[in-house]
Amino acid sequence: MRIAFLLLGVTWSGLWLTADQAGQRYFQQKKYSEAAQSFLDPEWQGTAWYRAGEFEKAVQAFSRVPSAEGKFNEGNAWLMLGKYDTAIASYDQALKRRASWKEAEENRRLAEARNALQKQEGGDLGDQRLGADKIVFDKRKKGGQETQVDGQRASSDALVQSIWLRQVHTQPADFLKAKFSYQHAQSQRGQTP
Repeated sequence: MRIAFLLLGVTWSGLWLTADQAGQRYFQQKKYSEAAQSFLDPEWQGTAWYRAGEFEKAVQAFSRVPSAEGKFNEGNAWLMLGKYDTAIASYDQALKRRASWKEAEENRRLAEARNALQKQEGGDLGDQRLGADKIVFDKRKKGGQETQVDGQRASSDALVQSIWLRQVHTQPADFLKAKFSYQHAQSQRGQTP
């Protein structure tokens, strides 16, 4: 009988675990893709896809969760995809279900700011593929280096930073770090984020 189980690819522990329990084990082992494929629960599945960096699949899973948390998480996945208008709509749905939710309000404002920045600069900040063609440092310039962007002098550190950020591929942890840095900077200026 043991041979029959091995031929079918079934392990002894697999006989006693539900799909969600198996997914939980994979999740704890940081095997997020395997976890997402095992989970039946759409919220857990979406979380696993999100952690795996599969934001489109995370959106699909979170769209099946009708709660405020599901819409909030769906908004986060849209935000990581650079679909800011859709992210804002998801945050609005979350706020309809749970009014005055601080995190949803903050993420909505962040999506609005990134959307405005994208429209202002004409770049796509979501997938980090578009940006300056090249950044050139002019070492011949007296008194240090001058930054050149597409043949024009960069007028501020903020411009150089925004160009650099558009070229960097981000992960969820990077997104959260940027979010917290933004909030900290706003609180230092005496503004609410």
